[in-house]
Amino acid sequence: MFTLHSFAVFLALMSPAAALTLSGQARVVDGDSLVIGGERIRLFGIDAPELDRRCDPSGRNWACGEWAKATLTKIIAHGILACEALDQDRYGRTVARCRASGRDVAAAMVKAGAATAYLRYANDYAGQEAQARAEGRGMWSGAVTRPGDYRKMAKRQIDPKACAIKGNISSKGTKIYHIPGQRGYDATRISAAKGEAYFCTAMEAQAAGFRAARP
Repeated sequence: MFTLHSFAVFLALMSPAAALTLSGQARVVDGDSLVIGGERIRLFGIDAPELDRRCDPSGRNWACGEWAKATLTKIIAHGILACEALDQDRYGRTVARCRASGRDVAAAMVKAGAATAYLRYANDYAGQEAQARAEGRGMWSGAVTRPGDYRKMAKRQIDPKACAIKGNISSKGTKIYHIPGQRGYDATRISAAKGEAYFCTAMEAQAAGFRAARP
């Protein structure tokens, strides 16, 4: 059980090719990053909403960034946390795969709908994302703008509501995306519970498995 007594941070190099391992009491920064013994960790393969972000502008407008942080805190609260270093990002953070008593922390975050699979870098958690999306968990309970796209829009001062591409799933299970102005666009309704979603770009829709609607 994870207690208030910090575990010592240790560096394990079992062989020249072995990965660096960090273990200890963690301080959660946001939904996909934490600190262990002064070492900043970025969870591998996932992307969570920024801490101050609010999700689903077309619906409940809830504080999904704070919720994602709380979800990560809960996931690592029980058990011994161990992180295997894989890389370093451009901010100097250690990119790592972390486990809490053997449980893959990133996988648990994506399953809860508290983070998305970071498909730009890896597809390790695409299956967990598809499951969370189909069941309408967490962020998938309403219209979704992926964290990476949201950051780009914020930087360019674009309204998230501009993510107007509709990803629709037919009764036969066919995934089709509709662009504003196309025939049938206005009549298309999106149900997050069915795994449907709004996208900012055609590339994002295609990455989620949707194909373009026929003109």
